[in-house]
Amino acid sequence: MVAHRQTSFLFDLDGTLVDSLYQHVLAWQEALDAEGIELSVWRIHRKIGMSGGLFTNMLLRETGLEIDAARIERLRRCHAAAYNSRSDRVRPLPGARALLAHLSDQEIPWGIATSGRIETAGPVLERLGVDLARIPVVTRDKVKYAKPDPDLFLATAEALGVEIGSACVVGDSIWDMMAARRAGALGVGLLSGGYGRDELERSSAYRVYEDPADLLRHIDEVGGRY
Repeated sequence: MVAHRQTSFLFDLDGTLVDSLYQHVLAWQEALDAEGIELSVWRIHRKIGMSGGLFTNMLLRETGLEIDAARIERLRRCHAAAYNSRSDRVRPLPGARALLAHLSDQEIPWGIATSGRIETAGPVLERLGVDLARIPVVTRDKVKYAKPDPDLFLATAEALGVEIGSACVVGDSIWDMMAARRAGALGVGLLSGGYGRDELERSSAYRVYEDPADLLRHIDEVGGRY
């Protein structure tokens, strides 16, 4: 049953609500190093948030290496272990808790859609204070395709019982904005993941803010309420 066309918010997690981007980058570097794959840190950064399949396709294109299924699984497991060893240093971004609390207080539906798997996202969600019994969280484990495909956001909207066309997708990367556009949602970009304003706007972001605190200050501009 789909509710009336009330504004809702679908959030990416890493770099959008929590300051975890560089822990992911360093974890991927560690995983790649373990497989003898050399890739500059800045190139890894540019791929955070996209699906694993696209990530490996880009690895093939940039390194010329064949990445078979067994190697992909080793990379994934090594990344998860390396990230979890660093995750105790991951903190909510400025204003993240206040933004989510405001939406809840205003009875504005919200959920989280992350390209991460539950093995890495779980502890961070707990630190953010997300009540998994009440708030829909769709991880990579739950959909066939990750960003820039729209599946994660579509599944989160469905779990909330809202129309995707009335939703604001909030993310920090071009992959989030591309997925939002494909889903038919309004894209709202944050600079807290390292992408520039022009990149996010070219990828269809309707508005761009510095971080969750800045978004909360301007929440009325994207259909929220004070």
